[in-house]
Amino acid sequence: MNIRRLFLIAVPYLWLGALFLVPFIIVLKISLSDAAISIPPYTPTLDFSGGWEALKQFFSKLDIENYVFLTEDDLYWKAYASSLKIAIISTLATLVVGFPIAYGMARASDEWRPTLMMLVILPFWTSFLIRVYAWIGILSTEGFLNQFLMWIGVINEPLSIMNTELAVYIGIVYTYLPFMVLPIYSTLEKMDASLLEAAEDLGCTRTSSFWLVTIPLSRPGMIAGCFLVFIPALGEFVIPSLLGGSQTLMIGKVLWEEFFNNRDWPVASSVAVILLLLLVIPIILFQRNEEKNKELEL
Repeated sequence: MNIRRLFLIAVPYLWLGALFLVPFIIVLKISLSDAAISIPPYTPTLDFSGGWEALKQFFSKLDIENYVFLTEDDLYWKAYASSLKIAIISTLATLVVGFPIAYGMARASDEWRPTLMMLVILPFWTSFLIRVYAWIGILSTEGFLNQFLMWIGVINEPLSIMNTELAVYIGIVYTYLPFMVLPIYSTLEKMDASLLEAAEDLGCTRTSSFWLVTIPLSRPGMIAGCFLVFIPALGEFVIPSLLGGSQTLMIGKVLWEEFFNNRDWPVASSVAVILLLLLVIPIILFQRNEEKNKELEL
């Protein structure tokens, strides 16, 4: 029994170590290296083959020059700040759009719920890249949205939506909307409808019972959905590159340019390590929220 339990515990830890810890150590090692014109384009300052002596020598002469460089160049902290702003606003916008959808699904009749669920997850049946490219045809100057608005007489000339932060917000909200809808729907579906009836019997209107009963009970799903949207949106690269253009500054784009355009792998790795450390905080909070929800269910 102990061996079986040990095996069950070891499998996820081995998976986490192989796909997260080992790549992180490699990136961390590169971030502490020196840039060089070579293949690969860096000179490692840590050689694991040297054993414990090489490791002690490395830590005695620890070089954090690349991290110091990030604090001296405005580009990087502005990219972090811009990414944080876009991720927060996109998460709030996704919550505003996703909650009514989840609420409508939870209040729908049983025979309609599978169909509505399928419509929510239907975009996952196509490529993420194709879906983002589709928004270029919708939001461009001669795209469907401008043509439709001009046809119904709302505008007289095309709107400039492409290559703006607004296009990035639209792309993120559309892409990550299912990650917000599904946790909220899962929470609302389990809610006891008799609680609303009891609130109304005690004198609450439908509006007040919604704010006093439905919203508090759906809070775990809302928190989970916000984390599931915020965490990937913070490091998003494809959407700001295709929809935001060169004017939209996000850390994912900076990371790509450092790796593939500037070929400065040590600085790029430093950017990646700091981004990962920033993401650790919401990931830990998300895990604690999930543990708390499980305890409440038990």
